[in-house]
Amino acid sequence: MARRTKKSESNGSCTHIAVILDRTGSMETIRDDTIGGFNSFLEGQQAGKGKATMTLVQFDGRDPYEVIHRFRPVGEIEPLTRETYVPRANTPLYDALGRGINDLGASLAGLAPRSRPKKVIFAVVTDGQENASGEFTREQVEALIREKKEEDGWQFVFLSADLAAIGDAVSVGIDRDSAMLFDKDAEGSRRAWGALACAMTDLRADRVKKIRFAK
Repeated sequence: MARRTKKSESNGSCTHIAVILDRTGSMETIRDDTIGGFNSFLEGQQAGKGKATMTLVQFDGRDPYEVIHRFRPVGEIEPLTRETYVPRANTPLYDALGRGINDLGASLAGLAPRSRPKKVIFAVVTDGQENASGEFTREQVEALIREKKEEDGWQFVFLSADLAAIGDAVSVGIDRDSAMLFDKDAEGSRRAWGALACAMTDLRADRVKKIRFAK
């Protein structure tokens, strides 16, 4: 009964898109491809059907959780540039996930019930495995993801250029069909961001109920 009440009070046409973006040193080889891919994805969402808001976070070992935009209308989000996306340091993936989930949950709780988005998509883009977290463990992240999926209906999406990182994503509860492995080059990055954009557009337009990637 509680879940039905929550959904009936939500902002029926609104989607919130949280993007947790790896900007660790190993992303340097696809820096421009990542900038271009995100900007293309953003442009598609700005033109998409229905209301959407976005949170954009970048993470690395120097700053495991840097909020670039927090809960802003998607039309107000600025494109990334080489000045705003600078790869560096190592990969505190669990800290970025844990802090991102908790921060987004707090932001949603602070909204009036009728202002809360109907759909919440938490998308992670990375090129490597966890190697630097000090705040969250794998088990803690798994528990947070399970709670948000089961109790609040969030969807989690994971794009990675590292096959082992896909295994890590599945191990913390991200559905395998919502995780995508891409080649770490210009074409691979373009395809990954393009697939995310198409799936997100279909979800926002109610053509699909869940983001899934073709095998």
